[in-house]
Amino acid sequence: MRTRRSLGFGRSAALAVGLTLLAGAGLAAGLSGKANAQATYEIEPREPEYLYARTCGYCHGHNIAPIIRGRNLPPAVIESIVRSGMGAMPAFKPTEITNTELEALAEWLSQSEVDPEEHGG
Repeated sequence: MRTRRSLGFGRSAALAVGLTLLAGAGLAAGLSGKANAQATYEIEPREPEYLYARTCGYCHGHNIAPIIRGRNLPPAVIESIVRSGMGAMPAFKPTEITNTELEALAEWLSQSEVDPEEHGG
């Protein structure tokens, strides 16, 4: 005859085994061709001025990194540095700044005037 205690242990073990099997089945289903799926939505691109103020301008122009506005840097150079990083500057992934946003930002920076309020590092 089983005691109440042994029944409790059996249920716990069965529950653990069941959850493990469900988790394994879910993982297998998730890896079966769906792992390489990409997002199909688009976000509204942020304006270059906004990106500069929120991302670039945090260091550039505030005595941390060199001033980059008004230097007529080629857009391709800006894009390369943003994606690869340089020195202490980190690389920014397309999930942080989209390719569309980066192209607009690079063009804007390339044509920008010097801001007398900014100070280089």
